[in-house]
Amino acid sequence: MAKKKNKEDFLEQELEQTLEEEAAEAEEELETAAETAPEQENLQSKVKELEAGVADWKDKYLRSMAEFDNYRKRSNEERADWVKFASEKLALAVCEVWDNFDRALQQLTEEQKKDKFVQGIILIEQQLKSALEREGIKRIDALGKDFDPKLHEALVHIPSDEYEEGKVAAIIQNGYMMHDKVIRPVRVAVSGGKAENKEEEE
Repeated sequence: MAKKKNKEDFLEQELEQTLEEEAAEAEEELETAAETAPEQENLQSKVKELEAGVADWKDKYLRSMAEFDNYRKRSNEERADWVKFASEKLALAVCEVWDNFDRALQQLTEEQKKDKFVQGIILIEQQLKSALEREGIKRIDALGKDFDPKLHEALVHIPSDEYEEGKVAAIIQNGYMMHDKVIRPVRVAVSGGKAENKEEEE
């Protein structure tokens, strides 16, 4: 009976000791957690700051890449335009020669056009026209068209029985385009309508 009681006391002491040890460990863990909590909060705060910094730098990087891409495209377009229109002054000078050919040929009679020498001149004028057109240079077709200030330069208004008011009634000087750019507008006389209509209005 005494042995049984001693055994129970021993077990009770062992249980109390175990509970005390576990309580001490739990208390120690709570103290450690309490001490490390501010550090964890600081760490989380730093992580958030770093994440925000990374997002900011990523945004700046993407913006810089987009700006550089736009700059590259703009530079390529400007370079292409420069190459395209670098010979603009030369083209205008050659167009003057074409105009002079045209004026001279307009003075010829049908009989004179049969002359072999004159036919050679006509052939040269046609070759010059083809060469200019291959380089993207062409005359602006204006006669009988509606007056367009983007293409035409009106020097005078004249009465016309052939063309309605506001139409180009005569070409004073040819105009030219180089690719999609007007390098010289057509100098024109614009129709003011029929002369009889003007007299009636007066």
